[in-house]
Amino acid sequence: MRELAGSSVLVTGGGSGIGAGVARHLVERGARVTVSGRRADKVQAVADELGAACLAVPADVTAAGDRERLLAAAVGHGGGLDTLVNAAGNMYRGALDALDEQQVLDLYHANVVGPVQLSGLALPELRARRGSIVFFGSVHTQRAFPGASPYAATKGALEALTGVLAAELGPQQVRVNCIRPGAVYTEINERAGLGTPEEAHARLQSLGAAHALGRIGTVEEVAEAVAYLAGAEWVTGSILTVDGGLALGVTNA
Repeated sequence: MRELAGSSVLVTGGGSGIGAGVARHLVERGARVTVSGRRADKVQAVADELGAACLAVPADVTAAGDRERLLAAAVGHGGGLDTLVNAAGNMYRGALDALDEQQVLDLYHANVVGPVQLSGLALPELRARRGSIVFFGSVHTQRAFPGASPYAATKGALEALTGVLAAELGPQQVRVNCIRPGAVYTEINERAGLGTPEEAHARLQSLGAAHALGRIGTVEEVAEAVAYLAGAEWVTGSILTVDGGLALGVTNA
């Protein structure tokens, strides 16, 4: 296993939810982490909490200029780049006959195009450090949740890309893996139209019985999986399911 202490990690979507949890987990293990997100106040709050080892860079991964600026800042902060964690993403839900074309395209841009372009831009740095890329899939690719077709499609694209890019970049000693989380409460659930924070949290908690382990997960439990993939030097092309057994289709009475 590669040591996380002293490594350089770039986490997109690091202003809240899983991204912020990943940044916190990795800083606690000695990594130098750059966090990015579109909301400057959110990413700065994470960096302020984590101290000098964490650099905040407000950026939108869908904008080419922002991607270039973000990568340069991360390389400067960490003295290179060992791991790129593509945690930025959004959710759009709706019935098939009511989907808005532009919103679907925007979702693909945020969840697929931006992360892939940033990964390509980071490749020379990752190649130099024999580093790795981490994407995020979703249990939505394994269990059908009506109304979530646009989101599930973007996550399916990332899971497919993981294998292709792992095969493509393996000879360059760059690893590519993907984490498939189950139900974890984050702000994305509110943006998905699940109601107020209280209502969204209650709806997620109601899924507890659908997990083999009887509860939803935490951002810290997903962050543990990121730390593993960042250090596992003989793991590539993996879709690591971290879902408490939600994809198994069981129901705990």
